[in-house]
Amino acid sequence: MTEYRWERLTAPELKARAAAGALVVLPIGSLEQHGPHLPVWTDSYCAHEIALRGVAEAGAPAVVLPPLWLGLSEHHLPFGGTITLDHATFHAVLRCVVRSLLADGFARLLIVNGHGGNIDPLAVSTRELAVEFGIPVVVTTWPQLAPQEIGAILSTQAGVQHACEAETSLWLALDAAQVRHEKVAEAMSNPPPNPPAGMVRFWSFMERAPRTGVRGDPRAATAEKGEAILAAVCGALARAIQDPGLWSPPDLVWEKGRAQRG
Repeated sequence: MTEYRWERLTAPELKARAAAGALVVLPIGSLEQHGPHLPVWTDSYCAHEIALRGVAEAGAPAVVLPPLWLGLSEHHLPFGGTITLDHATFHAVLRCVVRSLLADGFARLLIVNGHGGNIDPLAVSTRELAVEFGIPVVVTTWPQLAPQEIGAILSTQAGVQHACEAETSLWLALDAAQVRHEKVAEAMSNPPPNPPAGMVRFWSFMERAPRTGVRGDPRAATAEKGEAILAAVCGALARAIQDPGLWSPPDLVWEKGRAQRG
């Protein structure tokens, strides 16, 4: 079987992958509280598993980096168990990863994100890294790959929330031993506040999911739902990897005299 995990390959093997034009996939998650019943590495572990399965299904030349387990998680700090970066450091780490990949001979990067708090920072970072380094840097957040399919699988919520029916189902499918089954029934949060529509401000999860830090109902989780979610998401990821439209070189908009060439 083809080995896709970067950390299991040798340096000469990785040089050969780069020479073959392999896509590099970087899973990004977080290290943060996931209620009383799920491990704190949920987002990182799930993003890594989805990246590996999507790459294998795509069958294209690719290699998957170990997951970046630090993200933007300051909103989870009140519950404990959380380690977070700030935005400037997060971007700096990503920039160093891209520079390293270029030095290694790779020229395409796909980021598979598993944490909601990373969505906005990644949208900014990927656009800046692409035009700075001149390579396609693409990001996706895995629940956004198949939202309708996920919604049809779940019975208590319309989409993925936090330590919820969906994420608990994934753990039951991937490694049920890491779920604290006896804690699931007490994982429900108190109702969150209902702020005016269209207003944006910082809310900690102690405010958004009072008492337990869980959004959604993990009591409805099953391994069968987890397997169905994985199938839908990984299939969508594989199709995206195979789409040549994603991998064209970016327009170097900051290049000197760019406007003169039309």
